[in-house]
Amino acid sequence: MTEFTSHSVQETEQFAAHCAAKLRAGDVLACRGGMGMGKTAFARGLARGLGLSDEVSSPTFALVQEYTHGPLPLFHFDLYRIRDVYDLESTGFYDYLDRGGVLFIEWSENAAGALPPETICVCFERIDDDTRLIMLEGGPF
Repeated sequence: MTEFTSHSVQETEQFAAHCAAKLRAGDVLACRGGMGMGKTAFARGLARGLGLSDEVSSPTFALVQEYTHGPLPLFHFDLYRIRDVYDLESTGFYDYLDRGGVLFIEWSENAAGALPPETICVCFERIDDDTRLIMLEGGPF
């Protein structure tokens, strides 16, 4: 397990960019942490680290955002509104598993039964208003 204490949005993004260098096509990152914990900042850092746009926003209403203009695509899911496998299927989630990119999934607990066994867990814990403990388990970390 890798742990990182972030004291700002910028530190979260920098840490994620560093992590991105270790990712490969097909990696799935299951993110857990409440609202305002830094999940989207982490996604922005991943995109930057993968050589993609850092114009990343939370895909809450679209459910998935695709960032494909780089060597390794990033598929950013927000499953906050997903309640069952039928909802998940409607997002095209299962097709994305085979598209050769990295999947970053916010609110992954809503799809726990559908995640591949080698999924990397990214957990956020609030320390105070500005500080977060980010824990990565699995994969190359």
